[in-house]
Amino acid sequence: MPKLDRRQIIRSVAWGAAALVQAPSILSQPGRNDTRGAANPHPFVLARDGTRLFVQDWGSGRPIIFLSAWTFQSNVWGSHMAALTAHGFRCVAPDRRGHGRSDAPNTGYDLDTLVDDVSKIIDQLDLRDAVLVAHSMGSFEAARYLGTRGAHRIARLVLAAPSTPFSTRTADNPEGWPKEGIEAQSQLIARDLPRWIGENEGPFFTPDTSQETRTWIKNMMMSVSLPVALATRSATSAADVRPDLAKISCPTLIIHGDKDVSAPLAMTGARTARLILNSKLIVYPGAPHAIILTHRDRFISDLLAFIEA
Repeated sequence: MPKLDRRQIIRSVAWGAAALVQAPSILSQPGRNDTRGAANPHPFVLARDGTRLFVQDWGSGRPIIFLSAWTFQSNVWGSHMAALTAHGFRCVAPDRRGHGRSDAPNTGYDLDTLVDDVSKIIDQLDLRDAVLVAHSMGSFEAARYLGTRGAHRIARLVLAAPSTPFSTRTADNPEGWPKEGIEAQSQLIARDLPRWIGENEGPFFTPDTSQETRTWIKNMMMSVSLPVALATRSATSAADVRPDLAKISCPTLIIHGDKDVSAPLAMTGARTARLILNSKLIVYPGAPHAIILTHRDRFISDLLAFIEA
């Protein structure tokens, strides 16, 4: 099991911070994923409602798009971007509206608007033959994007610890969480988000995850305003993407841990794999929900093998 040490944390944070200064233009030349425009000190894409969406855009070559977990921002992908640009890929990681350096309007946190934001980024950057990588909540955005926009720009899909397909228990979704339980958790978050994060920290990581990584992620989560955190949680807990998953035709890799408490494997990753026709599920023994960090090296290795297969 890989261990994240201080050197890895410094590299991740430095990579994310460097993007503020050195991020290339978001305006690539039409139809060319391996050519970059002139330097742009303001790497933003405008959403349909005028919201500025911050996008980290590094490297050249085939694009890999990263969608983050609930209350996470693009910096969480820093060390992944560093490794993959070194392998000749172009890495694109947006901050979801209300997160990181993107604008935080008081509307637009429903799933369809969030997906429209993703679509605007992909279209404006003219990304083609792309690999879409989504962690946790990002799996809802990825599924709805492919289910409604199609796969003409996306060649492969990777879902890490997905929380799809449908979180709420209903008559035709007995595997979901009871609605009362979801609402109770939302009330706890509304009363004291820092405390809720602290109480749920243990199973989110592995025992050997460094304190620096734990602190970094907790601070990242708490940097999102409470109304935004509640709105995005509400949007995904009510979202049913089973029809969207059934429409996905591109090769799909699902990576999940058997110690995931936030999105238990049988309830999420395994069901998601059964709904996507052309999918492969890899289970990491002992991996928690923060699998992209706690098992970073294996995750990147499996991602590269899947892309190059």
